[in-house]
Amino acid sequence: MKALTQTDYNFPGQKSVYHGKVRDVYNINDEQLVMVATDRISAFDVVLPEGIPYKGQMLNQIAAKFLDATQDICPNWKRATPDPMVTVGVACQGFAVEMIVRGYLCGSAWRSYKNGAREICGVQLPEGMRENQRFPQPIVTPTTKAELGLHDEDISKEEILRQGLATPEEYATLEKYTLALFQRGTEMAAERGLILVDTKYEFGKHNGIIYLMDEIHTPDSSRYFYSEGYLERFEKGEAQKQLSKEFVREWLMENGFQGQEGQQVPEMTPEIVQRISDRYIELYENITGETFEREDTSNLLERIEKNVTAFLTK
Repeated sequence: MKALTQTDYNFPGQKSVYHGKVRDVYNINDEQLVMVATDRISAFDVVLPEGIPYKGQMLNQIAAKFLDATQDICPNWKRATPDPMVTVGVACQGFAVEMIVRGYLCGSAWRSYKNGAREICGVQLPEGMRENQRFPQPIVTPTTKAELGLHDEDISKEEILRQGLATPEEYATLEKYTLALFQRGTEMAAERGLILVDTKYEFGKHNGIIYLMDEIHTPDSSRYFYSEGYLERFEKGEAQKQLSKEFVREWLMENGFQGQEGQQVPEMTPEIVQRISDRYIELYENITGETFEREDTSNLLERIEKNVTAFLTK
């Protein structure tokens, strides 16, 4: 199995390329974006040294499924998936914030709450909550969209407006889309015996219209619990059985890494890489209800170049 960790294409009409944490985005004539979902993996805002075979294919295919299933809620950027690891879509000017929506108190929000915080991103939290408890209503807790190597930071609606990162009208639309998408994702997860716990959405503008961009409802951008046994585990104070990238973060924390200065990423042995790949396949099959079809990985770079070029020149 080969993992795709770097790309450096020169597609027809290409004007620039942006190498993100896990995706490489090619600008085609300022009109289309070619987004390659690589097999890179990040945690604590750090790109880990080893790629995870099939990760890019899985995330790209999950995102495509959910983009297609939510296009009645808001416009989205996707136009085609010419390769299992590639989405081509509308070139948008992205908002400099990520819209995070939380249905349950867990992850970084729980860590902050446990340390005494009762407000996240300007949202007041009730007293007496426990880990993995459902909020009365989903809450929107945006973050800044950090450059590579920097940490995303919580930001309130008021601060977004003060900094001019969105107008009041734009922010109202972003929040409306965010909550409606989360509701749809929650319903689709329930059909699979899952709980959509929290997730993030990215938006941009094209010709004055706000579009949903990037991936949605993938295990890299979302956290899922299994519905079965949720209440029993919650009442006993036990850890939830979950589908997300949290297992990677937990492995890193167990080995002394949380992305802080001076810390070393633990060795990613072939066994660890294989285990992470297997977990991602489990995530894919549970979230989509479909068997994962492993594409041939022997000539990934050539395959992608051929498929994307054929799409752009047809």
